[in-house]
Amino acid sequence: MNDELTRRDEMSLAGAALRGAPWKAAAVTGGAVAATSFGLGVLTLTHGGDLTWAMTVGIGLFSLIAAIGSIGKPNSGDRVTRQARLWALRHPWRFALYPSLGAAMLMYPVQLIVDGEGVFSAALDALQGGVVVYLITAVLALTLKGRGQTSLPGGR
Repeated sequence: MNDELTRRDEMSLAGAALRGAPWKAAAVTGGAVAATSFGLGVLTLTHGGDLTWAMTVGIGLFSLIAAIGSIGKPNSGDRVTRQARLWALRHPWRFALYPSLGAAMLMYPVQLIVDGEGVFSAALDALQGGVVVYLITAVLALTLKGRGQTSLPGGR
């Protein structure tokens, strides 16, 4: 019997783990940081208030808060969500791939339309932003790994 998960299975588990993410808090925080970054850029005349930078920072923070918030309390939610969160804590590098891909997909139109970059340049910039989200999410999930383990042995 093969116990390996397919990419589709991993994507389903990551999606189930993200089901209980604090979406409202992530959106508010990401939006507030983007607005603050843009406003401070305009006030200090640094880069003329770079809208693209502000939006990509907001998207990155939105993705990070949603991903880490979803696995921060692995024992809450229904049975499927709990199992998916425990899988995410056991496989932080695999789990981090999906929120980072989502962040890169959200950053791409910002780079393409707002910044006016070419198709490939925008894709490269969005990919770089996704890599940053991937690394931070995976490292933070590694630090939360202990939350997914029980304090007493399971009797195995």
